[in-house]
Amino acid sequence: MGKIHPENISSPSSSSSSCSSPYVTSIRETFTIWMKSLVFHGNGCTVFNSKGELVFRVDNYQERCSSEVFLMDLNGQVLFSIKKEKLRVFGRWNGYLCGGFKGRPWFQVRKNCTFSRGNVICNVNLGYEKSIESCYKIQKLDRKSSFKVTNSTGEIVAELKQKQSSRGFAYGDDVLTLEVEPQVDQSLIVALVTVCGLISRKL
Repeated sequence: MGKIHPENISSPSSSSSSCSSPYVTSIRETFTIWMKSLVFHGNGCTVFNSKGELVFRVDNYQERCSSEVFLMDLNGQVLFSIKKEKLRVFGRWNGYLCGGFKGRPWFQVRKNCTFSRGNVICNVNLGYEKSIESCYKIQKLDRKSSFKVTNSTGEIVAELKQKQSSRGFAYGDDVLTLEVEPQVDQSLIVALVTVCGLISRKL
């Protein structure tokens, strides 16, 4: 099997960034998402940056499609705890900063009940607010397992597609490319990708 990331895995560099958050940069970032867990017999996914450095990992220590998963950094520190709330028809996922599920969620993802009539899969609210300024939309693209995330003004902030080699050959369905625009929280976008993986029952 060919390499799914550009280079060998190594620790992220400690170079300083002009942004206060290590997950917000001034340039577009490209990630490779491998829908496999690094934990033996675990479920989840692993995220590499364009240099092949391991940046994020998602692990589900319970059964597949669990209602609780955790987005972690390279060192295993929890960045987001994601929990599904059971509703009668359509699910709702809450994302909490760091570990645990107490307090108000930092984001909430609601599955769109009218997605069959359009390409919007989910609506996202930040800070549990209902105002349109805090909303993102996750929209399905033509290809399988491909979608884009747009902000309240309709601008694309991230796009997920099946990864292709430099020769144009597609990898398997479990290897994806994620592009995140500048000044966008990459950890949040990966958390939203995680929710989409739960919705599609890939995690």
